[in-house]
Amino acid sequence: MGTAILAGLLRSGIEAGNISVSTKTAATAARLADEFGVSSFATENTSDANALSVEAANIVLVAVKPAYVLEVLGEIATTIDPNALVISVAAGITTEAMQAALPESVAVIRSMPNTPAIVAKAVTGLAAGTRASAEQLQQASELFETIGSVLVVGEDQIDQLSTISGSGPAYVFFFIEQFTAAALDMGFTEEQARQMVEQTFAGAAELLLASGKTPQELRKQVTSPNGTTMQAIAVFEQAKLHELFGAATAAALARAKEIAAGN
Repeated sequence: MGTAILAGLLRSGIEAGNISVSTKTAATAARLADEFGVSSFATENTSDANALSVEAANIVLVAVKPAYVLEVLGEIATTIDPNALVISVAAGITTEAMQAALPESVAVIRSMPNTPAIVAKAVTGLAAGTRASAEQLQQASELFETIGSVLVVGEDQIDQLSTISGSGPAYVFFFIEQFTAAALDMGFTEEQARQMVEQTFAGAAELLLASGKTPQELRKQVTSPNGTTMQAIAVFEQAKLHELFGAATAAALARAKEIAAGN
């Protein structure tokens, strides 16, 4: 995710010389420096790499696993600019917890982009901490608009958003897996099954975006009365997919709350 955001920033016209990154391994740091032309540090061979990477930075993006967010913030707390904005890319870690790990003047914002950021088609949720100004929230929005669209929500909704747009690509990929398996069971080759299923999903999504119509309207256009599609939809309805989606997102939200509680 960090690499996707970095690529988006550079596409937007930000100079590579104005960006510094820190990574765990020297190999990754070397690759980023070579590929993107940014300054890079590695904790593998420089113990204070994280602190070095944020010196003089106006915006600090912390794109690490949730378990390491507060540890990283502790490492940069002594060198970060007092007027900097810190943006996390991690589920479950509250702005209150992040603010407690940083100097009192440092503002924080939580972000939740999704993996289509890699192709600049992300949906990113943003939730501001109590110290963040409207101007800083706008800066964060502009940053993430380089990789897709942005939704600003209250912090009480950011974990809920993560269960929809954050985890959503995995749900779509899972459905594609199952649909492909059904095609294979019908005797199609793997290449044929993938072509049919993947292009169907991609084409349907493109049609939805281009048509201006609702999913319900487009579904009804395909679903002829007493036709084959109608029979398939009836099976999905019998499976109570609405309840299943609710249970799945509730389970994801419960886990986000466990992460916030340190479990």
